[in-house]
Amino acid sequence: MDVTVVGSVALDTVETPSGRIQDALGGAATFFALAASNYVPVHMVAVVGEDFPEEHLNLMKRRPINLEGLQRARGRTFRWSGRYHQDLNVRDTLDTQLNVFEHFHPELPPAARSAKYLFLGNIHPALQLEVFEQTGATFVGLDTMNIWIEGAPDTLKEVLRRVNAIIINDAELRQLTGEHNLIKGARQLQKLGPSIVVLKKGEHGCLLFAGHEVFSAPAYPMPEVVDPTGAGDSFAGGFMGYLAGHDMTDTATLRQAVIHGSVLASFTCERFGTERLAEIGPQDIAARYQAFRDLATF
Repeated sequence: MDVTVVGSVALDTVETPSGRIQDALGGAATFFALAASNYVPVHMVAVVGEDFPEEHLNLMKRRPINLEGLQRARGRTFRWSGRYHQDLNVRDTLDTQLNVFEHFHPELPPAARSAKYLFLGNIHPALQLEVFEQTGATFVGLDTMNIWIEGAPDTLKEVLRRVNAIIINDAELRQLTGEHNLIKGARQLQKLGPSIVVLKKGEHGCLLFAGHEVFSAPAYPMPEVVDPTGAGDSFAGGFMGYLAGHDMTDTATLRQAVIHGSVLASFTCERFGTERLAEIGPQDIAARYQAFRDLATF
Protein backbone atom coordinates (compact mmCIF):
# COMPACT_ATOMS: atom_id res chain seq x y z
CA MET A 1 0.00 0.00 0.00
CA ASP A 2 1.05 3.61 -0.61
CA VAL A 3 0.42 6.66 1.57
CA THR A 4 -0.06 10.26 0.45
CA VAL A 5 0.94 13.22 2.61
CA VAL A 6 -0.14 16.81 2.00
CA GLY A 7 1.74 19.46 3.95
CA SER A 8 4.72 21.78 4.06
CA VAL A 9 8.32 21.55 2.95
CA ALA A 10 10.49 24.19 4.58
CA LEU A 11 13.96 25.47 5.31
CA ASP A 12 14.37 25.70 9.08
CA THR A 13 16.79 27.65 11.22
CA VAL A 14 16.80 26.13 14.69
CA GLU A 15 18.68 26.95 17.89
CA THR A 16 18.68 24.60 20.88
CA PRO A 17 20.95 24.23 23.93
CA SER A 18 22.93 21.74 21.79
CA GLY A 19 23.72 24.21 19.00
CA ARG A 20 22.30 25.87 15.92
CA ILE A 21 21.55 24.92 12.31
CA GLN A 22 20.56 27.28 9.47
CA ASP A 23 18.31 26.64 6.46
CA ALA A 24 18.05 22.93 7.22
CA LEU A 25 15.58 20.69 5.44
CA GLY A 26 12.29 20.75 7.36
CA GLY A 27 8.53 20.96 7.06
CA ALA A 28 5.76 18.62 8.17
CA ALA A 29 5.51 16.74 4.87
CA THR A 30 9.27 16.22 4.81
CA PHE A 31 9.56 14.63 8.25
CA PHE A 32 6.43 12.56 7.61
CA ALA A 33 7.67 11.29 4.24
CA LEU A 34 11.15 10.37 5.46
CA ALA A 35 9.65 8.44 8.37
CA ALA A 36 6.83 6.72 6.47
CA SER A 37 9.11 5.75 3.56
CA ASN A 38 10.71 3.16 5.86
CA TYR A 39 7.49 1.17 5.49
CA VAL A 40 5.75 2.06 2.20
CA PRO A 41 6.12 4.31 -0.86
CA VAL A 42 5.05 7.89 -0.11
CA HIS A 43 3.47 10.47 -2.40
CA MET A 44 4.43 13.98 -1.25
CA VAL A 45 2.14 16.91 -2.13
CA ALA A 46 3.69 20.25 -1.21
CA VAL A 47 5.38 23.33 -2.68
CA VAL A 48 8.93 24.73 -2.71
CA GLY A 49 10.48 27.83 -4.22
CA GLU A 50 13.17 28.41 -6.81
CA ASP A 51 15.81 28.52 -4.05
CA PHE A 52 15.14 25.00 -2.75
CA PRO A 53 18.47 23.12 -2.76
CA GLU A 54 18.85 20.25 -5.19
CA GLU A 55 20.64 18.20 -2.52
CA HIS A 56 17.41 18.02 -0.51
CA LEU A 57 15.50 16.77 -3.54
CA ASN A 58 18.19 14.16 -4.13
CA LEU A 59 17.89 12.99 -0.54
CA MET A 60 14.18 12.33 -0.96
CA LYS A 61 14.68 10.75 -4.39
CA ARG A 62 16.96 8.17 -2.79
CA ARG A 63 13.98 7.02 -0.75
CA PRO A 64 10.67 5.63 -2.07
CA ILE A 65 9.20 9.15 -2.07
CA ASN A 66 7.28 10.18 -5.19
CA LEU A 67 7.85 13.90 -5.81
CA GLU A 68 5.42 14.22 -8.71
CA GLY A 69 3.10 16.26 -6.43
CA LEU A 70 5.86 18.59 -5.22
CA GLN A 71 5.21 21.92 -6.92
CA ARG A 72 8.09 24.26 -7.78
CA ALA A 73 6.80 27.86 -7.68
CA ARG A 74 8.42 31.19 -8.43
CA GLY A 75 9.72 32.78 -5.25
CA ARG A 76 11.35 31.64 -2.03
CA THR A 77 10.70 28.47 -0.06
CA PHE A 78 8.73 28.57 3.20
CA ARG A 79 11.12 29.41 6.05
CA TRP A 80 10.77 28.99 9.81
CA SER A 81 13.13 30.00 12.59
CA GLY A 82 12.84 29.01 16.24
CA ARG A 83 14.72 28.81 19.52
CA TYR A 84 14.25 26.12 22.17
CA HIS A 85 14.82 26.77 25.86
CA GLN A 86 16.66 24.51 28.30
CA ASP A 87 13.25 22.94 28.81
CA LEU A 88 12.78 21.70 25.26
CA ASN A 89 9.01 21.75 25.68
CA VAL A 90 9.28 25.56 25.51
CA ARG A 91 9.95 27.07 22.08
CA ASP A 92 9.98 30.61 20.70
CA THR A 93 9.15 31.20 17.06
CA LEU A 94 11.57 33.89 15.89
CA ASP A 95 10.50 34.23 12.28
CA THR A 96 7.99 32.74 9.85
CA GLN A 97 8.15 33.49 6.12
CA LEU A 98 5.37 31.72 4.23
CA ASN A 99 6.69 32.77 0.82
CA VAL A 100 5.40 30.35 -1.88
CA PHE A 101 3.48 28.38 0.78
CA GLU A 102 1.14 31.36 1.24
CA HIS A 103 -0.55 30.68 -2.11
CA PHE A 104 -0.26 26.89 -2.06
CA HIS A 105 -3.23 24.84 -3.24
CA PRO A 106 -2.76 21.07 -3.16
CA GLU A 107 -2.83 19.35 -6.56
CA LEU A 108 -2.78 15.57 -6.28
CA PRO A 109 -1.36 13.68 -9.28
CA PRO A 110 -3.11 10.41 -10.25
CA ALA A 111 -0.86 8.13 -8.15
CA ALA A 112 -1.36 10.29 -5.05
CA ARG A 113 -5.13 10.33 -5.58
CA SER A 114 -5.31 6.55 -5.70
CA ALA A 115 -3.46 5.90 -2.43
CA LYS A 116 -5.67 4.19 0.14
CA TYR A 117 -3.98 5.96 3.06
CA LEU A 118 -3.84 9.77 3.30
CA PHE A 119 -2.35 12.08 5.89
CA LEU A 120 -3.40 15.73 6.03
CA GLY A 121 -0.50 17.66 7.48
CA ASN A 122 -0.73 20.86 9.44
CA ILE A 123 -2.20 23.24 6.84
CA HIS A 124 -5.33 25.41 6.79
CA PRO A 125 -8.51 23.30 7.13
CA ALA A 126 -9.86 24.85 3.93
CA LEU A 127 -6.90 23.36 2.04
CA GLN A 128 -7.47 20.03 3.76
CA LEU A 129 -11.04 20.09 2.45
CA GLU A 130 -9.69 20.72 -1.07
CA VAL A 131 -7.79 17.45 -0.81
CA PHE A 132 -10.97 15.48 -0.12
CA GLU A 133 -12.26 16.51 -3.55
CA GLN A 134 -9.24 14.83 -5.16
CA THR A 135 -8.81 11.57 -3.27
CA GLY A 136 -10.46 8.22 -2.83
CA ALA A 137 -8.52 7.38 0.35
CA THR A 138 -10.35 5.10 2.76
CA PHE A 139 -8.20 5.86 5.82
CA VAL A 140 -7.40 9.51 6.53
CA GLY A 141 -5.21 10.85 9.33
CA LEU A 142 -5.11 14.48 10.41
CA ASP A 143 -2.81 16.96 12.10
CA THR A 144 -3.84 20.46 13.17
CA MET A 145 -2.66 23.23 15.49
CA ASN A 146 -3.81 26.03 17.78
CA ILE A 147 -3.95 28.63 14.97
CA TRP A 148 -6.61 26.66 13.07
CA ILE A 149 -8.46 25.62 16.24
CA GLU A 150 -8.85 29.28 17.14
CA GLY A 151 -9.07 30.88 13.70
CA ALA A 152 -11.05 28.37 11.63
CA PRO A 153 -13.03 26.21 14.08
CA ASP A 154 -16.06 25.58 11.86
CA THR A 155 -13.97 24.54 8.86
CA LEU A 156 -11.81 22.35 11.08
CA LYS A 157 -14.89 20.59 12.48
CA GLU A 158 -16.02 19.89 8.93
CA VAL A 159 -12.66 18.24 8.28
CA LEU A 160 -12.92 16.27 11.54
CA ARG A 161 -16.20 14.75 10.43
CA ARG A 162 -14.41 13.18 7.45
CA VAL A 163 -11.25 11.71 9.00
CA ASN A 164 -10.54 8.40 10.69
CA ALA A 165 -7.73 9.47 12.99
CA ILE A 166 -6.29 12.62 14.51
CA ILE A 167 -2.84 13.07 16.06
CA ILE A 168 -2.89 15.92 18.54
CA ASN A 169 -1.11 17.11 21.70
CA ASP A 170 -2.71 17.68 25.08
CA ALA A 171 -2.82 21.49 24.82
CA GLU A 172 -4.52 21.30 21.41
CA LEU A 173 -7.00 18.74 22.69
CA ARG A 174 -7.99 20.99 25.57
CA GLN A 175 -8.31 24.00 23.26
CA LEU A 176 -10.38 22.09 20.72
CA THR A 177 -12.80 20.47 23.17
CA GLY A 178 -12.76 22.90 26.10
CA GLU A 179 -12.30 19.87 28.35
CA HIS A 180 -9.39 19.90 30.83
CA ASN A 181 -9.55 16.16 31.55
CA LEU A 182 -7.72 14.43 28.70
CA ILE A 183 -9.80 11.24 28.82
CA LYS A 184 -13.07 13.15 28.60
CA GLY A 185 -11.57 15.42 25.96
CA ALA A 186 -10.52 12.49 23.78
CA ARG A 187 -13.99 10.95 24.04
CA GLN A 188 -15.55 14.27 23.12
CA LEU A 189 -13.21 14.57 20.13
CA GLN A 190 -14.22 11.11 18.93
CA LYS A 191 -17.83 12.31 18.81
CA LEU A 192 -16.75 15.02 16.35
CA GLY A 193 -15.67 12.40 13.81
CA PRO A 194 -12.36 10.54 14.22
CA SER A 195 -12.80 7.18 15.92
CA ILE A 196 -9.03 7.10 16.58
CA VAL A 197 -7.37 9.77 18.70
CA VAL A 198 -3.62 9.70 19.29
CA LEU A 199 -2.73 12.06 22.10
CA LYS A 200 0.95 13.10 22.14
CA LYS A 201 2.45 13.97 25.52
CA GLY A 202 6.08 14.56 24.54
CA GLU A 203 8.56 13.11 27.03
CA HIS A 204 5.62 11.46 28.83
CA GLY A 205 4.70 9.25 25.87
CA CYS A 206 1.26 9.13 24.29
CA LEU A 207 -2.26 7.75 24.64
CA LEU A 208 -4.22 5.95 21.94
CA PHE A 209 -8.01 6.03 21.98
CA ALA A 210 -9.47 3.54 19.50
CA GLY A 211 -13.18 3.03 19.84
CA HIS A 212 -13.75 2.31 23.53
CA GLU A 213 -10.19 1.10 24.17
CA VAL A 214 -7.26 3.06 25.59
CA PHE A 215 -3.57 2.25 25.16
CA SER A 216 -0.72 4.02 26.95
CA ALA A 217 2.73 4.06 25.34
CA PRO A 218 5.94 5.28 26.98
CA ALA A 219 8.42 7.73 25.54
CA TYR A 220 11.88 6.42 24.74
CA PRO A 221 14.30 7.51 27.51
CA MET A 222 16.94 9.63 25.78
CA PRO A 223 20.12 10.86 27.50
CA GLU A 224 20.14 13.93 25.24
CA VAL A 225 17.57 15.55 22.99
CA VAL A 226 19.38 17.63 20.36
CA ASP A 227 16.42 19.00 18.39
CA PRO A 228 12.74 18.06 18.83
CA THR A 229 11.67 19.86 15.63
CA GLY A 230 9.66 17.50 13.44
CA ALA A 231 9.29 14.80 16.09
CA GLY A 232 5.49 14.96 15.91
CA ASP A 233 5.51 14.75 12.11
CA SER A 234 7.94 11.83 12.25
CA PHE A 235 5.61 10.14 14.73
CA ALA A 236 2.74 10.57 12.27
CA GLY A 237 4.90 9.16 9.47
CA GLY A 238 5.84 6.08 11.47
CA PHE A 239 2.24 5.58 12.60
CA MET A 240 0.63 5.95 9.17
CA GLY A 241 3.45 4.16 7.36
CA TYR A 242 3.13 1.12 9.61
CA LEU A 243 -0.65 0.99 9.14
CA ALA A 244 -0.34 1.30 5.37
CA GLY A 245 2.42 -1.31 5.28
CA HIS A 246 0.17 -3.84 6.99
CA ASP A 247 -3.08 -2.51 5.48
CA MET A 248 -4.82 -3.11 8.78
CA THR A 249 -6.34 -0.80 11.41
CA ASP A 250 -7.45 -3.26 14.09
CA THR A 251 -6.59 -2.47 17.71
CA ALA A 252 -3.45 -4.62 17.85
CA THR A 253 -2.03 -3.02 14.69
CA LEU A 254 -2.90 0.46 15.93
CA ARG A 255 -0.99 -0.20 19.15
CA GLN A 256 2.05 -1.40 17.22
CA ALA A 257 1.78 1.63 14.92
CA VAL A 258 1.89 3.95 17.93
CA ILE A 259 5.14 2.37 19.07
CA HIS A 260 6.60 2.65 15.57
CA GLY A 261 5.60 6.30 15.55
CA SER A 262 7.39 6.79 18.86
CA VAL A 263 10.46 5.01 17.49
CA LEU A 264 10.71 7.38 14.51
CA ALA A 265 10.12 10.43 16.70
CA SER A 266 12.92 9.38 19.04
CA PHE A 267 15.38 9.08 16.16
CA THR A 268 14.45 12.55 14.90
CA CYS A 269 15.32 14.12 18.26
CA GLU A 270 18.86 12.72 18.22
CA ARG A 271 20.16 15.17 15.60
CA PHE A 272 19.26 18.50 14.07
CA GLY A 273 16.56 18.57 11.40
CA THR A 274 16.30 15.44 9.26
CA GLU A 275 19.92 14.37 9.74
CA ARG A 276 19.15 11.22 11.76
CA LEU A 277 16.05 10.25 9.80
CA ALA A 278 18.08 10.34 6.61
CA GLU A 279 20.45 7.61 7.78
CA ILE A 280 18.36 5.06 9.69
CA GLY A 281 17.11 1.81 8.19
CA PRO A 282 14.97 -1.23 9.03
CA GLN A 283 17.53 -2.73 11.42
CA ASP A 284 17.70 0.48 13.48
CA ILE A 285 13.92 0.62 13.68
CA ALA A 286 13.60 -3.06 14.65
CA ALA A 287 16.19 -2.71 17.41
CA ARG A 288 14.54 0.33 18.94
CA TYR A 289 11.08 -1.22 18.62
CA GLN A 290 12.36 -4.13 20.70
CA ALA A 291 13.78 -1.65 23.22
CA PHE A 292 10.30 -0.11 23.53
CA ARG A 293 8.78 -3.56 24.11
CA ASP A 294 11.36 -4.31 26.82
CA LEU A 295 10.70 -0.93 28.39
CA ALA A 296 6.97 -1.60 28.81
CA THR A 297 7.03 -5.33 29.67
CA PHE A 298 6.44 -6.35 33.27
